[in-house]
Amino acid sequence: QVQLVESGGGLVQAGGSLRLSCAASGSILSINSMGWYRQAPGKQRELVAAITSGGSTNYADSVKGRFTISRDNAKNTVYLQMNSLKPEDTAIYYCKTIITSLYSRLLRQYWGQGTEVTVSS
Repeated sequence: QVQLVESGGGLVQAGGSLRLSCAASGSILSINSMGWYRQAPGKQRELVAAITSGGSTNYADSVKGRFTISRDNAKNTVYLQMNSLKPEDTAIYYCKTIITSLYSRLLRQYWGQGTEVTVSS
Protein backbone atom coordinates (compact mmCIF):
# COMPACT_ATOMS: atom_id res chain seq x y z
CA GLN A 1 0.00 0.00 0.00
CA VAL A 2 0.90 3.64 -0.37
CA GLN A 3 0.56 6.41 2.18
CA LEU A 4 0.63 10.16 1.57
CA VAL A 5 1.39 12.44 4.49
CA GLU A 6 0.78 16.15 4.08
CA SER A 7 2.02 18.95 6.26
CA GLY A 8 2.51 22.70 6.28
CA GLY A 9 -0.98 24.14 6.38
CA GLY A 10 -2.06 26.77 8.85
CA LEU A 11 -3.32 30.27 9.44
CA VAL A 12 -1.55 33.17 7.76
CA GLN A 13 -2.29 36.81 7.06
CA ALA A 14 -2.89 38.05 3.54
CA GLY A 15 0.41 38.60 1.80
CA GLY A 16 2.12 35.90 3.81
CA SER A 17 3.63 32.59 2.75
CA LEU A 18 3.24 28.91 3.50
CA ARG A 19 4.98 25.80 2.24
CA LEU A 20 3.07 22.56 1.91
CA SER A 21 4.75 19.16 1.76
CA CYS A 22 3.43 15.76 0.73
CA ALA A 23 5.56 12.66 1.27
CA ALA A 24 4.68 9.33 -0.33
CA SER A 25 5.79 6.02 1.13
CA GLY A 26 5.03 2.35 0.74
CA SER A 27 5.01 -0.04 -2.21
CA ILE A 28 6.23 2.41 -4.81
CA LEU A 29 8.04 1.48 -7.99
CA SER A 30 7.87 4.96 -9.42
CA ILE A 31 5.92 8.17 -9.08
CA ASN A 32 4.53 9.74 -12.20
CA SER A 33 2.75 13.03 -11.76
CA MET A 34 2.29 14.77 -8.43
CA GLY A 35 -0.04 17.65 -7.79
CA TRP A 36 -1.95 19.83 -5.42
CA TYR A 37 -5.68 20.44 -5.46
CA ARG A 38 -7.82 22.57 -3.20
CA GLN A 39 -11.41 22.69 -2.14
CA ALA A 40 -12.98 25.75 -0.59
CA PRO A 41 -16.27 25.55 1.34
CA GLY A 42 -19.18 25.15 -1.04
CA LYS A 43 -16.94 24.79 -4.07
CA GLN A 44 -15.66 21.94 -6.19
CA ARG A 45 -12.15 20.63 -5.82
CA GLU A 46 -9.83 22.30 -8.31
CA LEU A 47 -6.31 21.80 -9.58
CA VAL A 48 -3.79 24.22 -8.12
CA ALA A 49 -0.55 22.92 -9.59
CA ALA A 50 0.96 19.72 -10.96
CA ILE A 51 4.41 18.46 -11.84
CA THR A 52 5.43 15.51 -13.98
CA SER A 53 8.25 13.09 -13.31
CA GLY A 54 10.31 15.07 -15.79
CA GLY A 55 9.69 18.33 -13.99
CA SER A 56 7.14 19.95 -16.28
CA THR A 57 4.70 22.08 -14.34
CA ASN A 58 1.15 23.31 -14.76
CA TYR A 59 -0.61 25.96 -12.68
CA ALA A 60 -4.10 27.31 -12.26
CA ASP A 61 -4.32 30.84 -13.62
CA SER A 62 -5.31 32.12 -10.18
CA VAL A 63 -1.98 31.09 -8.63
CA LYS A 64 0.49 31.72 -11.45
CA GLY A 65 3.35 33.89 -10.30
CA ARG A 66 2.54 33.30 -6.62
CA PHE A 67 2.78 29.54 -6.11
CA THR A 68 5.62 27.21 -7.05
CA ILE A 69 5.41 23.43 -7.17
CA SER A 70 8.53 21.29 -6.89
CA ARG A 71 9.44 17.72 -6.11
CA ASP A 72 12.29 15.76 -4.57
CA ASN A 73 12.30 12.40 -6.31
CA ALA A 74 14.79 10.92 -3.85
CA LYS A 75 12.37 11.64 -1.02
CA ASN A 76 9.15 10.94 -2.97
CA THR A 77 7.99 14.35 -1.84
CA VAL A 78 6.18 17.19 -3.56
CA TYR A 79 6.14 20.75 -2.28
CA LEU A 80 3.95 23.77 -2.84
CA GLN A 81 5.49 27.12 -1.99
CA MET A 82 2.70 29.64 -1.64
CA ASN A 83 3.59 33.33 -1.59
CA SER A 84 1.48 36.49 -1.60
CA LEU A 85 -1.43 34.55 -0.19
CA LYS A 86 -4.92 35.96 -0.56
CA PRO A 87 -8.10 35.27 1.42
CA GLU A 88 -9.49 33.50 -1.65
CA ASP A 89 -6.70 30.93 -1.32
CA THR A 90 -8.39 29.67 1.84
CA ALA A 91 -9.23 25.99 1.33
CA ILE A 92 -8.29 22.47 2.20
CA TYR A 93 -5.33 21.50 0.06
CA TYR A 94 -4.97 17.92 -1.11
CA CYS A 95 -1.98 16.17 -2.58
CA LYS A 96 -2.55 13.73 -5.43
CA THR A 97 -0.04 11.35 -6.94
CA ILE A 98 -0.04 8.81 -9.76
CA ILE A 99 2.09 5.89 -8.64
CA THR A 100 3.24 2.67 -10.26
CA SER A 101 2.88 -0.10 -7.73
CA LEU A 102 6.04 -1.99 -6.82
CA TYR A 103 4.27 -5.35 -6.97
CA SER A 104 1.45 -5.09 -9.49
CA ARG A 105 3.22 -2.64 -11.83
CA LEU A 106 -0.17 -0.95 -12.22
CA LEU A 107 -0.72 2.81 -12.18
CA ARG A 108 -2.93 4.04 -9.40
CA GLN A 109 -4.05 7.41 -8.09
CA TYR A 110 -3.67 8.32 -4.43
CA TRP A 111 -4.94 11.28 -2.43
CA GLY A 112 -3.59 12.78 0.76
CA GLN A 113 -5.79 13.48 3.76
CA GLY A 114 -5.78 17.22 3.17
CA THR A 115 -4.25 20.13 5.02
CA GLU A 116 -6.14 23.31 5.84
CA VAL A 117 -4.92 26.70 4.72
CA THR A 118 -6.63 29.80 6.07
CA VAL A 119 -5.68 33.28 4.88
CA SER A 120 -7.02 36.15 6.93
CA SER A 121 -7.60 39.60 5.48
